[in-house]
Amino acid sequence: MPMANRWLLAGCSGLLLVQGCTTLPGLSDTGEPAEAPPPKVQPRPDPSTAKKTPAAPAALPQTGQASWYGAAHHGKRTASGSIYDQTKLTAAHRSLPFGTRVMVTNLSNGKSVEVEITDRGPYAGNRIIDLSRAAAQALGMVDAGTASVRLEAASN
Repeated sequence: MPMANRWLLAGCSGLLLVQGCTTLPGLSDTGEPAEAPPPKVQPRPDPSTAKKTPAAPAALPQTGQASWYGAAHHGKRTASGSIYDQTKLTAAHRSLPFGTRVMVTNLSNGKSVEVEITDRGPYAGNRIIDLSRAAAQALGMVDAGTASVRLEAASN
């Protein structure tokens, strides 16, 4: 490396060192050490509540399209933390609180079933609820895959 390049490199390194030192807290006008500002800490969102907390719970009753999900999800953890069991009467809803009991009525045949909200979904745009396979069977909609339904708060 030529001598001129070495001097240029040394000079640039020295400038960077001096510049870095001028940004460190030093002595204040009173001779006391200057306080460094506290570091800005951005709170991180809690990932365990990301899917669990809806923006605003939906109002019931609701009318719209239902679908169902089964074997591909059986045994997997739901958004509520429970394990999905396609033989249980459960459902996924975008915003109803977990544990909410909902009466679902198939508008084409009048069959009804009570389900518990344990998951988030459906993610298809025009659907309002995803039912377990057992709930879909109770409503007579397994073969069709979807049905027009009404959701109402279940009576206790």
